[in-house]
Amino acid sequence: MKMSKFALTAMIASACCAGTAFGQSNRTAPRYYPASYYSYYQDGAATQAPAPITTAKNASTPACGDKSPACDVSDICNSKGKGSSCDSLGNCGCGNGACDGGCGGGSGCGSGGLLGLGLIGNGRKLDDPWKLCPNGIGNTGINIGGWTDIGYHSRANPNSFNTYPHKVQLQQQWFFAEKVADGSEGLGYGGRIDYIYGTDGPDTQAFGAPANTWDNPWDNSSNLGYGHAIPQLYGEVAYGKLSAKFGHFFTIVGNEVVQATGNFFYSRQFTFYNAEPFTHTGGLTTYNVDADTQIYNGYVSGWDSGFYDNGSAYLGGFKKKLNDTFTVLYSTCMGRMGDSNVGVQERGNIHSVILTANLTEKLTYISQTDSLNSQNQAGGQQRNTFGNINYLLYKVNDRISLGERFEWFNYTGAAFNNAKNDDLYNLTTGINYRASANLLFRPEVRWVWDEARYGFNAGNVPSATVFGGDMLFTF
Repeated sequence: MKMSKFALTAMIASACCAGTAFGQSNRTAPRYYPASYYSYYQDGAATQAPAPITTAKNASTPACGDKSPACDVSDICNSKGKGSSCDSLGNCGCGNGACDGGCGGGSGCGSGGLLGLGLIGNGRKLDDPWKLCPNGIGNTGINIGGWTDIGYHSRANPNSFNTYPHKVQLQQQWFFAEKVADGSEGLGYGGRIDYIYGTDGPDTQAFGAPANTWDNPWDNSSNLGYGHAIPQLYGEVAYGKLSAKFGHFFTIVGNEVVQATGNFFYSRQFTFYNAEPFTHTGGLTTYNVDADTQIYNGYVSGWDSGFYDNGSAYLGGFKKKLNDTFTVLYSTCMGRMGDSNVGVQERGNIHSVILTANLTEKLTYISQTDSLNSQNQAGGQQRNTFGNINYLLYKVNDRISLGERFEWFNYTGAAFNNAKNDDLYNLTTGINYRASANLLFRPEVRWVWDEARYGFNAGNVPSATVFGGDMLFTF
């Protein structure tokens, strides 16, 4: 390595203590939070589930002659493509359920047609997407939804996602059902299940456990690249400031996520794929000290193992909002990563620090630093990695955002063909174009190069330029 990892870590830690250079953005939330309908850069996108749509039918709505915001037909009725006439009660054309998203006041789910889907212009605001079930299922508090992600990339990307090149492909057909545990008025209960099918499916399975466990064997064919997975299945309880989940859930380590809706870029980091867990099975608590501070503690059975005893590890960290601009997130997992991980009994620790700054209302800077050190059953170096990733995101307007990502990934160990201090670099330039409240396009160009060979010595290619992008539709 050209620079001491210890020196870099010390520099980042001192910057953290100073609290003057890094900070807050919506991407500082742990990545186990529910995927959002909103775009990457919008406030609250990664920290909370979308609020249910309030319609004129289930709200206290003044008569049409009163042009207060609650009865602004352009906001309430026209935005739903339903017109602006009054009903017999004097409400804004919504007394018969015409403007409640097709759910009849929230008692069930409806289609809404092409206008409601946001596929063609219907006056919907960009923060008011069409949803499969906008008010939940009856009075159960259960919400269902998902997304369809169709992508293309010009070159296979070894040791990461996007390994099925030169084909327009279904990368994620995702469905979820969830009930958020609300502990604000006493003991609350909830839970969540996620299902994915597509070319991202095999990379989302519990591949850290034996091949015949959980969703690990759910592949169509080794030649097709498609597969299924259930990356989350957990229950949750909450009381006051404390909540706890038990089951199979996404990790809190790192910045990028498995869900296509949670990332700015179509492609993903090498650090994310090669040095971070995707999922855990066990328990995790979140304690909200105050509105600006959260603490996470948990016990998990290894990494990426599904419902299989794959070791014992501690999962934890904290998030601290320093002020309106700056936030820091620290997460760690220490212990056994996999007692049965394809014959390798791996144990060690990972530490991740995400420092974020909303430099202006439109410009956001994010810096992520990960350090992983693990040994195998013989005591040899299995994985020793160091990743530093920097993002610069600029919101041009409500529809268009520009982004750049630069990654330096250093790797050593048996997991990387016994590489020693090899470096891999990744520069990505991308655009987010939101065609409607539900439809997002993410074209990008990615340059990858290293001192040895692209793809951890997988081929004699010193560098590569990759064109790619996807179309993401949420529902």
